[in-house]
Amino acid sequence: MIVIAHNIRSLHNVGAIFRSCDAFGVERLYLTGFTGTPPRLEIAKTALGSEDRVVWEKPTNVFEAIGAVRRDGYTVVALENGVGARAIGSIGGKVALILGNEVDGIESSVLSSCDETVEIPMPGQKRSLNVSVATGIALFVLSQKTP
Repeated sequence: MIVIAHNIRSLHNVGAIFRSCDAFGVERLYLTGFTGTPPRLEIAKTALGSEDRVVWEKPTNVFEAIGAVRRDGYTVVALENGVGARAIGSIGGKVALILGNEVDGIESSVLSSCDETVEIPMPGQKRSLNVSVATGIALFVLSQKTP
């Protein structure tokens, strides 16, 4: 699995994403847009050393990351609530998961570049999770389907 964290505004969320990527054996983490990068104290506080173990890079832009993972045979999947989104449990294989901004989600130009859009089914009224929490859940579900 690969994760592309795009325009994540909170460095604490970035650290928690690193930690989940480490826990579930993510091969590479792309930090795109204005997503912060190590070394930063705020990232280290929640990553707890994972920022030193997870392979990560900061490409020029999100589309560069999308192109790179596509060339490597990954299906580009947006994690985003919305019309047409499938339940995350319905996909598997070589997945590059794109995460979006805590407030605005994944911008339309990035969504249109994705092969699939998936969501975490939520029966509650809010139907929204913190991006780092959603990442952990999504990676757990995907790890059950990846050999």
